[in-house]
Amino acid sequence: MQSNELFCGRAERAVLSLRALYRAHGYSQYKMSKFEEYDLYVRNKSFLISDHVITLTDTTGRLLALKPDVTLSIVKNSRDTAGVKKVYYNENVYRTAAASHDFREITQVGLECMGEIDAYCTAEVLSLAARSLDALSPEFVLEVSHLDVVSHLLDSVGAEGAMRAELLRFLAEKNTHDIRALCASCGWDNESVELLCALVAVSGTPSSVRAQLDALSVACPNVKGAMDELYDAIGQLETEGFGAQLRLDFSLINDMNYYNGIVFRGYIKGVPTRILSGGRYDGLMHKMGKRQSAIGFAVYLDLLDGLNEPPAEYDVDTVVLYDATTPTARVSAAVAACVSAGERALALRELTDGLRYRELVDLRGDKCCE
Repeated sequence: MQSNELFCGRAERAVLSLRALYRAHGYSQYKMSKFEEYDLYVRNKSFLISDHVITLTDTTGRLLALKPDVTLSIVKNSRDTAGVKKVYYNENVYRTAAASHDFREITQVGLECMGEIDAYCTAEVLSLAARSLDALSPEFVLEVSHLDVVSHLLDSVGAEGAMRAELLRFLAEKNTHDIRALCASCGWDNESVELLCALVAVSGTPSSVRAQLDALSVACPNVKGAMDELYDAIGQLETEGFGAQLRLDFSLINDMNYYNGIVFRGYIKGVPTRILSGGRYDGLMHKMGKRQSAIGFAVYLDLLDGLNEPPAEYDVDTVVLYDATTPTARVSAAVAACVSAGERALALRELTDGLRYRELVDLRGDKCCE
């Protein structure tokens, strides 16, 4: 079996599983066009994973783009209404491959929860992220952070503008040496600087880092509200049995012009980069003229291509052989019996070279044996 066939089967199974999961929690499917006006992406380039966009001009002269992102399209077309709107999507996006720089068509599945986002909405989205990873592989890790914790600690040292951006970069790199050097050059309070370095050191399961986070909350009371929100959301995940797969890590920093609150990313064994990414993105909503809040995530199914799946022992479970004398109803009944038993059945007039099968049902002539 060829690797691309393995990938297609794996991706298709993932799509079916994830769609069923999201529908079961009341999310409705959102369908969209392959094209959006190019201006949408020009205005939000920093939100995109890649700023390379495929463009074309339509018959009216408008400059369009093959969509490199789904969330921007959903936000653009959303309406400010009361309550909460929950949607999921299964779409292809078009981006530049990191290694080859060729354009690729990527299957992406995800969901968005928009409107009056409360504690339950946040916990539900995080839970569905964990369940999505679990559907792809039982060996997964979900990293979670809270940008308001980071923001409050940066406020405590008085970091603004370019200095704030530098500190955010150092935090993402877990670079305590340059954090201390930059803060010292600005004459910032040493106690607050050590709080930033203590935040960088937080990385582990919720139970293993709880004491560190409690100490940070005592030293910087402004972070308590964000910490409580974080504990509430991950507490639900621990109740559902995902505590061992959770990691709290505050080096997870998304663009604060778009994101706020809880952010997260997911990994599965065998894939060297994140396969799931999401978070709260009120900033994007407001930047695009919406009054609502929003939280969601995307699963990048193209990355499953990097997984090595063991070759199947058989190409098909059962081969049903027939000839010109075999009644069609008899062949159909044999195939239907196999399918009803959960098997893969292949009806042929003669065996093909190299075909691997577990059972043979021979209906040729007067035969009816296995």
